[in-house]
Amino acid sequence: MFPQFGATADTLSKASTMVFRIGTDAHLYDDPEDVSIAPLLDSKFDSEKCEALKRLLALIAQGFDVSNFFPQVVKNVATQSLEVKKLVYLYLLHYAQKRPNEALLSINCFQKDLGDPNPLVRAWALRAMAGIRLHVIAPLVVVAVGKCARDPSVYVRKCAANALPKLNDLRLDEYTAGIEEIIGILLNDNSPCVVGAAAAAFSSICPTNLSLIGRNYRRLCEILPDIEEWGQIVLIGILLRYVIARHGFVQESIMASLHHTENSKSQNDFCDTNSVLEDSSDMSGLHESELANAVFRCYIEGPDEYLSRVGFMNKDFSEFNPHFTSGNNNEDVKFLLRCTSPLLWSNNSAVVLAAAGVHWIMSPMEEVKRIVKPLLFVQRSSTASKYVVLCNIQLFAKAIPSLFSPYFEDFFICSSDSYQIKALKLDILAHIATDSSIPFVLKEFQDYIRDPDRRFAADTVAAIGICAQRLPKMANTCLEFLLALTRQQVMTGEFGSVEGEANILIQAIMSIKSIVQRDPPSHEKVIIQLVRSLNSVKVPAARAIIVWMVGEYNSLGDIIPRMLTTVLKYLARCFTSEELETKLQICNTTVKVLLRAEGNDRSTIQKVLSYVLELAKCDLSYDVRDRAYFLKNLLSSYLDSQGLKEENIILSQNKDIPCVLAKYLFGGKTKSNSSEPIDHRFYLPGSLSQIVLHAAPGYEPLPKPCTMLSDGLEINGFGEGVTNSDTYVTDDQNSVSESLDEENSSSYSSQHSNGSGSEGDGSASEDDDNSNPLIQLTDVGNAHEVKNGASQSASDFGELLSNRALESWLDEQPGFSSSHNPEQSQVHRSSARISIGDFGGQVKPKIYALLDPVNGNGLKVDYSFSSEISDISPLFICIEVSFKNCSNEIMCDIYLVDEESDKGTDSGDQTSVTHESSMISQNNASNLASVEEIASLESGQTVTRIIQVRFHHHLLPLKLTLYCNGKKLPVKLRPDIGYFVRALPLDVDAFTIKESHLRGMFECTRRCNFIDHIEDLDKNKGDKSLVEDKFLVICRSLALKMLSNANLYLVSVDMPVAAKLDDATGLCLRFSSKLLSTSVPCLITITVEGRCSEPLELTVKVNCEETVFGLNLLNRIVNFLG
Repeated sequence: MFPQFGATADTLSKASTMVFRIGTDAHLYDDPEDVSIAPLLDSKFDSEKCEALKRLLALIAQGFDVSNFFPQVVKNVATQSLEVKKLVYLYLLHYAQKRPNEALLSINCFQKDLGDPNPLVRAWALRAMAGIRLHVIAPLVVVAVGKCARDPSVYVRKCAANALPKLNDLRLDEYTAGIEEIIGILLNDNSPCVVGAAAAAFSSICPTNLSLIGRNYRRLCEILPDIEEWGQIVLIGILLRYVIARHGFVQESIMASLHHTENSKSQNDFCDTNSVLEDSSDMSGLHESELANAVFRCYIEGPDEYLSRVGFMNKDFSEFNPHFTSGNNNEDVKFLLRCTSPLLWSNNSAVVLAAAGVHWIMSPMEEVKRIVKPLLFVQRSSTASKYVVLCNIQLFAKAIPSLFSPYFEDFFICSSDSYQIKALKLDILAHIATDSSIPFVLKEFQDYIRDPDRRFAADTVAAIGICAQRLPKMANTCLEFLLALTRQQVMTGEFGSVEGEANILIQAIMSIKSIVQRDPPSHEKVIIQLVRSLNSVKVPAARAIIVWMVGEYNSLGDIIPRMLTTVLKYLARCFTSEELETKLQICNTTVKVLLRAEGNDRSTIQKVLSYVLELAKCDLSYDVRDRAYFLKNLLSSYLDSQGLKEENIILSQNKDIPCVLAKYLFGGKTKSNSSEPIDHRFYLPGSLSQIVLHAAPGYEPLPKPCTMLSDGLEINGFGEGVTNSDTYVTDDQNSVSESLDEENSSSYSSQHSNGSGSEGDGSASEDDDNSNPLIQLTDVGNAHEVKNGASQSASDFGELLSNRALESWLDEQPGFSSSHNPEQSQVHRSSARISIGDFGGQVKPKIYALLDPVNGNGLKVDYSFSSEISDISPLFICIEVSFKNCSNEIMCDIYLVDEESDKGTDSGDQTSVTHESSMISQNNASNLASVEEIASLESGQTVTRIIQVRFHHHLLPLKLTLYCNGKKLPVKLRPDIGYFVRALPLDVDAFTIKESHLRGMFECTRRCNFIDHIEDLDKNKGDKSLVEDKFLVICRSLALKMLSNANLYLVSVDMPVAAKLDDATGLCLRFSSKLLSTSVPCLITITVEGRCSEPLELTVKVNCEETVFGLNLLNRIVNFLG
């Protein structure tokens, strides 16, 4: 290029780059160390100091450590140059925590700059002071923030609001009231930018102190449209929570109508709902009603609490009666809706979602449609936010399909949409389709099935099945379309070659199955057609579904029973060439047909079943072989000719448990599944949790309606004043957890995961050594047998599913007992189980010293954490405190009080206050529940008391005051993070499911060495014990160590299966718990590696949504295990 001028493309590119860099500081990044920085910092000229500081910041940006210049930089903090001062502040903020002593030298200059006439200097000084996060200067920062909160400059007041969250991170509990007072001042500010920053500070510091909002509610609503966009999002959420906590839900809103529809409490409200919403018949189905009610309940209770309680009894059994207010008469609600209406057309899509969430929850039924067009406009105009908006529209459409049903064309697929967008639009279309729009939707679906993306085509087929279930009138049309699609593709033979084509066939047959389940008698021909296509269908999952339908509907109509013998012979002939899932369904289907067979077909089917089971016993898959052995033992009377003759007599006497169990498992009548159980997770609209479908850090459900009095005090179930976070734990949840603890009281996990239990429980467990295994958990039915003293449960179902009933006939089968040596089986049992009586009294919590006799004038006070649950609040922890008199004199008047509450009230004046008022004040202000006073303590006497304490943080000690003989002794009660959780009873399956939801950022792992088992093994060397017992010694040592230092539940122990009996690699212990404050699950898994006689290498894994708590708990576990 231009060779005559000597220029090339490379030189021209460099030249253009140099031109664009003129007048900038980009050259500092080229070679920032080309000039000596130290002399420039000591220069008399501000320009040279500025150049040196810029080079230091350039080095910091590139990752270099330049903390050695800290003393020279601090000297320049008193400069008069604004540019130099700003650069010095930036440097100090970066290195203040590494060099705290030098940073303290600049505090005087910061305080001086707080009085500077220039508001920029005042703001910089405050920001620098708040950024130096040292507890030493925290009181000065609090005073500075309070001063700047009243500054005449708007920018300074905004910096004061931004400094409050940094100050709160230091956990200064003694300044909490002052910080909240400053937030109240800033919320009352006239500037919108200050109010936005104050709202962000409020949401991160005291989101439950809604009394601050009540004082300025009207002003905050009026100023809401003028606040910057991200401040609007925060403030909208705060105002919504305040209105719900203060007034409850609007009686005319969708939330109230959903609640009344589910509970059938108000027929008038139900009629109003049908009259207001057009085409309301679309949402009248049972499944949509349950789903809408689940959305309403998840908003208030949280999905985890709601699903765990509903799943426990497979139904919602709690009494839930939220409070409602009239939207027409409540001025606060009307004012909030009026001020958020303009924000529905904001340029920021997040603001639109936040405002739409308010109207979705609080707006009357006739006005809720106003959110539809703004949401549709956002998802059409903003490509970046389309996925987020569609996720929220999907929730609205599932709960109330009639809202978006007139706008179904807006959700048609575009060729430029990504797969995720297409899947969301498909799901929305399937849920908003009506009888009038379904022809257009189905025509659109026909084009989607021909899409090159076969995964998307399979989703389209699944959407057709959803339409058929929602619209019974169009079920036959959808069914014909699905059958035609199945015939066409099966005849062309495309499904076996491409994975995407196979998924289409699977989804088509699954959709057909769901349609048939709604009304089986009218779809007999459909089942026959699918059975006849078995020879052509080659996809294993599709064949398994068809085989399942054969067994489920084997007695339907007149033609299907006559086909069964031929079909079963065909399946038996193809058994060896089938895949795993198909083989399992063939076994189950043959059993179902045999149980209902009559006449001559019975003997033929019996032979087919025997042949299939013999093939299954030789299969390569463990699952198929186990299923074969199970079915053969279960149906021994059916496969035996003599047992076949005596079947009626045995069943009439109800003595042959296998026959009864087989009838129960495989001989039940077909049940129509009109709706599937609601197991989805629903979160507040516009939240991150609604996108990722799990509770993101910081997510909180809506407060309980009308839980805030006029003065802003929150009321919990005990009648005491608490915050909103305390009210989230309902009585029903406590009753469920208590019932679980009672039902599992005979197992090792429930007794000893609670730390030091009562003496009565320990003696009871020692009497029955073999009934409480460590490795295998006791089932609920067996637990009731031990507790109630009954031999078996009264119900037939409990009798059939109890361990003793199953083992009584499984052990009698020749395939299980006769083929093994009795001595070998005895060894196997000793290596697989360990009784509670062996170490029931060894689980002892660690003892800490609260006061030694030297500082306590002869009084020794020790404490240990108890596994008992506080009856005051879930935030309180029970601690066992022992007082021992080590002196020769009698001590009197010994009691503990909270140091903070002791400053405000004298101990002698407490008796003059009434009991009720004192209890309320104590619960609100004190961190220590009332403790019974020790009147006198003799020499050498020891007295124990149980106290209930609320720690401010799981790492910060609590300052208390101990009074003895009229003397005041300050003490510090140090927390143990292992007792900030309580045992959470889980089985292995539930543990695995919860663990799968807590991956990624919610999982942390550390490794450590464990040597405590070596001492136990050395003690057993003289006994010449078996090699397998070494595993049990390791299990016992690990379990004792964990349960003695934390309140956990032992879920399971996986024993290693290896050729080397001395190799403990593969041993795995699982513990479950949940946080006391938030009921968030916290799962712990310990994996062992190494030889039994050597120090073991442990891998400790903690899964918890509270990542900071999980990491601290992991460090604590590693410390006491190592």
